[in-house]
Amino acid sequence: MRQLNMDSEVKFLLERADNELLAAKALKRISEEDVLKNNLAVPAKTTFYSSVINHSYYSLFYSARAALLNAGIKISAPFIHNKAYDEFKRIFVGSGKLDKHILEAYEKMLIRAEDLLQIMKDEKSKRGKFTYKTFPQANKDPAEDSMHNATLFVSHIKNMLK
Repeated sequence: MRQLNMDSEVKFLLERADNELLAAKALKRISEEDVLKNNLAVPAKTTFYSSVINHSYYSLFYSARAALLNAGIKISAPFIHNKAYDEFKRIFVGSGKLDKHILEAYEKMLIRAEDLLQIMKDEKSKRGKFTYKTFPQANKDPAEDSMHNATLFVSHIKNMLK
């Protein structure tokens, strides 16, 4: 596999962000529209709201990484999610390039993603609440909020990078 240059890597990360947001929107529609459920042979009571939250978070994560890379900062594992958040906060919000409310959307999504994806081991009790003690249908409101936040965040990142 050939090495991508920085511009093409930024573009690739933004495309991934768009793809994740598109997946979130599609899964939300499937969760809510009986016709789609029937066409896809999805049981009537099945929802994908936890996955909507997951994909919404990743759209934020990839767009934040694109912004960081565009600023010359490449992050890598371990703790890539925490590094991305910390560097994003330091470079873009600390400098005033983005409003604090955009960071707040990122923070909410990071916390939600940790709950659902077990990104941080010390969030085990919260993860249990969403994964084991909450019916998937109960995640509808957080999923809608996550999708809204992701849409806003990705849009701001794209405008900033223009």
